[in-house]
Amino acid sequence: MYFIVDFYCPREKLIIELDGQYHLNPDVAEYDAYRTEKLEELGLKVIRFENKMVFDFLPSVLKEIEDNFRT
Repeated sequence: MYFIVDFYCPREKLIIELDGQYHLNPDVAEYDAYRTEKLEELGLKVIRFENKMVFDFLPSVLKEIEDNFRT
């Protein structure tokens, strides 16, 4: 099983996914949930943001990422 993720920080075991409009499709959302479940079974933390959040609310996005650091 292989997945390509948007961003991965090995030290933190943290995956950050940026989702565009495509991810609003129910079939895609179901596959995203499946991927998240499988990645979490490997001991990884997955957090998701809509693309527009990065542009409109970058400080909040960065704070949430920082809040998910384990170290």
